[in-house]
Amino acid sequence: MSSSVNKRLLLWSVDEIKQGQLWPIALSLTMIIACIFGLAALAERMEQVIVKQGKDALSADTIYISDNPITEDNLELLTSSNLQASFYTRFATMSFSDSGMQLITVKAVDDAFPLRGTLTLASNEHKQHHVGPDELWLDERIADQLAVKQGDIVAVGDAELTVSGLIVEEPGISFNPFQQMPTAYIHQHSVEETGAIQLGSRVQFRAYLTGSDDVLANLKENITLSPSDRWRDKDSASRSNDIFERTTQYLSLTVAIIIIMAATTLVLTCQNYVQSRRKTVAMLKSLGASKRWVVRWLAIQAGLLVTMAIVVGLLLGVGLEYLLRIPLTELLPSPLPSYGVLPAVIAVASSLLIGIPALGIPLYKLVSVSSVEVLQSADEKRFGWIYLLLAVPVIPLVIVYQNNTLIWILLAGIAGLFGVLGAVSVLCTWLLGRVSLPVSLKLAISRINRSKRHTALQYGALGLSLMLLTTIWLVRTDLLSDWQRTLPADAPNAFALNIAEHEIESYLQILDENSVQRSQAFPISRGRLALINGEDAQQAQTQGEENTDALSRELNFTYATAIPNYNEVIEGAWTTTNGVSVEQQVAESLNIKIGDELGFTINGQKVSAKVNSIRFVEWRDMKPNFYFIFTPDVMEAIPSAWLVSFRIEPKDNALISSLSRQYSTVSLMDIRIMGEKIQSLLSQIVWSITVLAALGVLAGVLLIFTLLRLSLAQRQDELRLYRTLGASRQRIIRTIWSEYGIMALIAGLVATLGAEIVVGLIMKLGFELPWSWHLSTWVVVPVLAFVTLAAVLFSLIRQMLSTNNNGIS
Repeated sequence: MSSSVNKRLLLWSVDEIKQGQLWPIALSLTMIIACIFGLAALAERMEQVIVKQGKDALSADTIYISDNPITEDNLELLTSSNLQASFYTRFATMSFSDSGMQLITVKAVDDAFPLRGTLTLASNEHKQHHVGPDELWLDERIADQLAVKQGDIVAVGDAELTVSGLIVEEPGISFNPFQQMPTAYIHQHSVEETGAIQLGSRVQFRAYLTGSDDVLANLKENITLSPSDRWRDKDSASRSNDIFERTTQYLSLTVAIIIIMAATTLVLTCQNYVQSRRKTVAMLKSLGASKRWVVRWLAIQAGLLVTMAIVVGLLLGVGLEYLLRIPLTELLPSPLPSYGVLPAVIAVASSLLIGIPALGIPLYKLVSVSSVEVLQSADEKRFGWIYLLLAVPVIPLVIVYQNNTLIWILLAGIAGLFGVLGAVSVLCTWLLGRVSLPVSLKLAISRINRSKRHTALQYGALGLSLMLLTTIWLVRTDLLSDWQRTLPADAPNAFALNIAEHEIESYLQILDENSVQRSQAFPISRGRLALINGEDAQQAQTQGEENTDALSRELNFTYATAIPNYNEVIEGAWTTTNGVSVEQQVAESLNIKIGDELGFTINGQKVSAKVNSIRFVEWRDMKPNFYFIFTPDVMEAIPSAWLVSFRIEPKDNALISSLSRQYSTVSLMDIRIMGEKIQSLLSQIVWSITVLAALGVLAGVLLIFTLLRLSLAQRQDELRLYRTLGASRQRIIRTIWSEYGIMALIAGLVATLGAEIVVGLIMKLGFELPWSWHLSTWVVVPVLAFVTLAAVLFSLIRQMLSTNNNGIS
């Protein structure tokens, strides 16, 4: 008997779905699963690609760096850690050929280097990607300067090595013009032969490591770092690597907003379905159906809906992820990294967690409908405990995003702004009601103001939807604007270092005569910060907010008559004598204030200066930047070499070669290849977040579309009344357009204000970036709301009026 009843219930449930009553809920669940799967799958792939790019730029997963030879104990730990390791030594020395000499950076590597990324070395016969014993590979500029070719002998320090070929491509995108000179690669076996590493030599020793995160973390715990040791990973490889972290944060933010908007759509459609079936349930109960029977009937329907939504949603999600990848085809690696089963698990789990309260609360209320409602409407019973189901998605949300500042800013914004959006919108319509308006507008305002609670909820939901999709797009826009500063179109791509005092004027004259865009020239001297207000500067390190490397190594100091125009003075003012300007992070770390007396040791001489200003330095700009900039009088007695940056184009290649020959002691660093690497990485990230942002906007538009459709559907009885009272078709159409036009305008403007507030908080507290108003958004968002509204009206209004005519005639 029970199986027969279940079979009849199943058939009836299938008929209920076929009739279209449950399609809005099914579509909402399917959209949730498809969007979450598509986004999560693409985000998983993109995160793998971005992380791989970061590790390729680093040439490993992690690097152990020391200014002293690696101790035997640490070397034992590194080699016995079951990690893939490569050892590297970098030093500067002179190189000589029969035709010239050049100061160069020597990178001594082993057979395994690089563990990640690409090193391309080209000889006349072939290309290779690793350095072999007794080989010498030269930067093209060194070969040109020394006038050597493959097979010639070059003296590197005391070693005489045969040129194996040229360096075509190096791994990594790190940028520090003060530590880079033309490069030569040799094998580790040749280091001792060069005799270049002596007591007091400036040498850096590295161990590149690749392996599992757990093993790397365990190794870091076991190795004791001296003051000259440090670790570098993808998060600390350079000041540009915050791009990776911010991209990951943006992916999480976008997925969270999509879930919120899809869940809102589901809740609204469930509420609408329940309202439409109250009479049906009341009639079933009046005919003798028990509460248990109704529960089974609704449970079968819910089960069918969820099953169909999971199957169809996952299939659509796979297709959606494929479509999202089409614009990224040229940027993604081949073969693509697999996204595994995690996106499917996330999509299904998220939909179930959202569906439990979204379906459970309204369906429980539906089950509790009284049979009395067959005859007359009754107030809903209050079941406070049923709202505990809201904890089902909230608790996992707290666990997953507990450390994600952006998500909590967003959720706080949603909670706070929902009521504000509704209240401000109602206030605006109330004020409009006090203005003399045409009849259609008056009717529309009267209709809106008739139920302030309903109007506030409607405006709040619509405004919140617009706010969320606007937030996605504005965060994307602000991030891209900030990232473009990393490599602007006119960024310098060449640096000339070690220009002698007697050469600087003629060197700059040649650049100017050839119309080469250049920076101002900076005199460079090396030294250390020794005293702060007469006390040892090392003692101030623990007082600061953050650690800094300003005390752990020699720094490059410069002097100028004014602060560079690309540095922003945030405190104090430039003086003409006995002054020094300090970079903001160093000042905060060492608790340096305006007026403090700083003592320095520069080129063996002791000098002092008073802090006259504190500057914000954008280190990602590929321009000469300094921790300390002195007034000229402080360093006038200290000898300096000069540095200038400039932008070279392909037409300037002959000029660069000529400069290298004419100024043989000047180190010319061409960073065009590195710039192309950075630009490629940025392009990949830009496309990724643009596609994700576009999908988020699409989900927001679908939510707004659903809101407006439900709102219009609820107007059926009211439209019948208008026609019964003799209102013309044109009057009704004008009234509806007026009402929803006002709704689009007010909700769009209020949502834009809310989005500006939320984006400002996200940029300042989440990304720690500057924020400014987005004036164009104040036009675009209301227009978007109106266009979506127009699409809804065109799709429904004729059908609604036709139905009403039929009902009246």
